[in-house]
Amino acid sequence: MQFKPLNFCLYCMLLVSSMLPYLVSGQDFHVLEQDPVDWVNPLIGTDSKPSFSNGNVYPAIALPWGMNFWTPQTGPMGNGWAYTYGADKIRGFKQTHQPSPWMNDYGQFSLMPMTGKIKVNEDDRASWFSHKAEIVKPYYYSVYLADHDVTTEITPTERAARFRFTFPETDSAYVLVDAFDRGSYVKVIPQERKIIGYTTRNSGGVPENFKNYFVIVFDKEFTFNQTFSSGALDEKLEIEADHVGAVIGFKTQKGEKVNAKVASSFISYEQAEINMKEIGEQDFEAVKTAGKQSWNKELGRVKVSGGTPDQFRTFYSSLYRTLLFPRKFYEIDANGDVMHYSPYNGEVLPGYMFTDTGFWDTFRALFPFLNMMYPSLSAKMQEGLVNAYKESGWLPEWASPGLRNVMIGNNSASVVADAYLKLSKQNQADYDVETLFEALIHGANNEGPLTAVGRAGAPYYNELGYVPYDVNIKENAARTLEYAYNDFTIYQLAKALNKPKDVVDLYKKRSQNYKNLFDPETRLMRGKMKDGNFMAPFNPFKWGDAFTEGNSWHYTWSVFHDIQGLIDLMGGKKGFVEQLDNVFTLPPVFDESYYRGVIHEIREMQVADMGQYAHGNQPIQHMIYLYNYANEPWKAQYWARETMDKMYLPTPDGYCGDEDNGQTSAWYVFSALGFYPVSPATDEYIIGSPLFKSVTLELENGKKVNINAENNNHGNRYVKSMKLDGKAYTKNFIKHQTLMDGASISFTMDENPNKNRGVKESDLPFSMSREK
Repeated sequence: MQFKPLNFCLYCMLLVSSMLPYLVSGQDFHVLEQDPVDWVNPLIGTDSKPSFSNGNVYPAIALPWGMNFWTPQTGPMGNGWAYTYGADKIRGFKQTHQPSPWMNDYGQFSLMPMTGKIKVNEDDRASWFSHKAEIVKPYYYSVYLADHDVTTEITPTERAARFRFTFPETDSAYVLVDAFDRGSYVKVIPQERKIIGYTTRNSGGVPENFKNYFVIVFDKEFTFNQTFSSGALDEKLEIEADHVGAVIGFKTQKGEKVNAKVASSFISYEQAEINMKEIGEQDFEAVKTAGKQSWNKELGRVKVSGGTPDQFRTFYSSLYRTLLFPRKFYEIDANGDVMHYSPYNGEVLPGYMFTDTGFWDTFRALFPFLNMMYPSLSAKMQEGLVNAYKESGWLPEWASPGLRNVMIGNNSASVVADAYLKLSKQNQADYDVETLFEALIHGANNEGPLTAVGRAGAPYYNELGYVPYDVNIKENAARTLEYAYNDFTIYQLAKALNKPKDVVDLYKKRSQNYKNLFDPETRLMRGKMKDGNFMAPFNPFKWGDAFTEGNSWHYTWSVFHDIQGLIDLMGGKKGFVEQLDNVFTLPPVFDESYYRGVIHEIREMQVADMGQYAHGNQPIQHMIYLYNYANEPWKAQYWARETMDKMYLPTPDGYCGDEDNGQTSAWYVFSALGFYPVSPATDEYIIGSPLFKSVTLELENGKKVNINAENNNHGNRYVKSMKLDGKAYTKNFIKHQTLMDGASISFTMDENPNKNRGVKESDLPFSMSREK
């Protein structure tokens, strides 16, 4: 196209004027045209290692809450760091159920294409790759394997996946299926172009009969088929041993695409075949398109605008991580009925089951987010917890896929109570809450078969009001504080279910047990001996010991339900705010002697340049919002925005510690909206600093929440004023039901704090000590 000088000048003026709103706001003028999923980068957080976590995640190629995930495998078999950004070779493409590298994996097997000489050993067959020749989307993965001249593509359904391998011209094109070690089986069925098998490799938390059965069907006849065991090829087409696999081969033309459909089941081969019907007759592109639509549907429930491209990338990538766990661990049988293999008793039973989440992490923000935005799914998760209790006798605190002995607390109480209190008001709590309440009472008063199930130290706690430091129960102060909060959630649920007064009163009383560990001398929480004396010597910078993956400066704030009570213990709001401020102004010193080395959580706090604030781990993540309880909400606004801006980036090193099954991501998602659920099992979200100029929440009930932040930008992080449904609003919280009814929230942002807003007693959020 050619322009005359005058016409060209007019064209430039029109173009610039159309871009001006975006240029002024700092936005990319294309941001609103992209699908939500196009902003997601699954590689964020993958630049990690055991000694330092930038997320400790892998690129999960999956559908939301899918039963099976897929990931390229750069690490050796059995290594929890299955994919690390700095690696330069891929060993295979693995079906994974790993919730974190620390929990490791189960139900895992892999496929690997190759050309030339067959190499069974994973190190020998590994191929160089480059991120420049890698495409990573939640619903699609593609990479060029340089040593084999093969491009591998994957697109998943919930329980199946399609693979597409693009080969060069060769008579020695192969696909290797590795069923991994610790007991496996494969069978090649050439006449059906099929491989079946099972893998038993797991990391615990499974019954003895655990197997993941897989079925793989190719669209091209085999010219070669063998199995292998312990690294040696065998002409037998069926083999069972410690470590087996299969290799099938083809003769291919240049650029020829060989397709494979893969499905698996924890129930049987027959069920795996049924699960493959999720693909049906859809070709690769159709499955890919459906996967993209699935992600856009769920991510699109939250629409944000008025931010920078990096903020969009970070937000939707965090939302992607928020929608992965807990995963579906149920399957749909031939009759269309919901069934599950029980990871608790090994039986195949009707009903829902979800797994791969640790409540110690996710009770804080992940589950509250699901209760707000995906209540029907949350109700199914509660049905799954009913089944877990019936099948194991306990509620899981960390399930992967069954009971695992890790972390502390009895936070299933929070997960159960928060869900019922919020879902019942929407008439979506159509599940057996009475059985769940029974499970909570059982867990609150008994030590479980594992120290991470039920309550370790329950007899001491119930008698003394705390778990003593000197009775050989580790992390006792942290347990006491979490038990007290858990008792509050039981109290809340007991009231809602109209339980007898003595039951309600008991858990109300126990919820105040946090006071037993408050040391007025240091104004911090401190371990206490069985005889009632505080443990000594006391170093508030000592990690572990009486606390869990943190120190007293982190755990002192774990009084989610009664911040006013904590304020009173500290002598009033002035002293409370001083202690909050100290978290950020103290140097990042630490005592690692309990661990006999510097664990990665300590190092991540040390390097963040935020004093003792350790956002990379969960215990302190709510602490920023506590300024709202003490008449200085502007400090919450400052630190919430500071943490969002500084600790989250759209890069492979973009997290500030373990992402932990959606919790650290959910913190960001909530905070970017402008509020956060400090105390699940209450109906309040505490106000912070909205990140975007505009947000629309499309609720499941058809209502919408519109959030607008006038004058919002990087410098204007303070809330000058706020309106709710057009009326001036000064409170430091917003109620759950207000959102569910549909709401219009308007913030006016400013570069200076408004120290007159949110300072009245009526503006303060709920605290049990202020309960009428």
